[in-house]
Amino acid sequence: VQLQASGGGLVQPGGSLRLSCAASGSIFSRNEMGWYRRAPGKQRELVARITSGGSTIYADSVKGRFTISRDNAKNTVYLQMNSLKPEDTAVYYCNRVPWNTSYWGQGTLVTVSS
Repeated sequence: VQLQASGGGLVQPGGSLRLSCAASGSIFSRNEMGWYRRAPGKQRELVARITSGGSTIYADSVKGRFTISRDNAKNTVYLQMNSLKPEDTAVYYCNRVPWNTSYWGQGTLVTVSS
């Protein structure tokens, strides 16, 4: 089972994007979910996480700019990204926390550039 993220694209610095990731109910319902990213030449990092109850934690690099949310009825997790910076350029993935290797999908590319 792979989780498919969508919503990426090219955006100018200071712009916004909203990413979405739909999962099966068996993956989503009781799991903490997270958004990860891998920037060119860097290791994958967890940037935002949300428990089944809605509690959230953010990496310092995105705190105050990104918001993770989930719709349990739709088995979907979102990442609202505001005030985007060139250093946010990366492929973004969703997965549970901790990740499950078999759940990695293609990810969605976010490019922040003028």
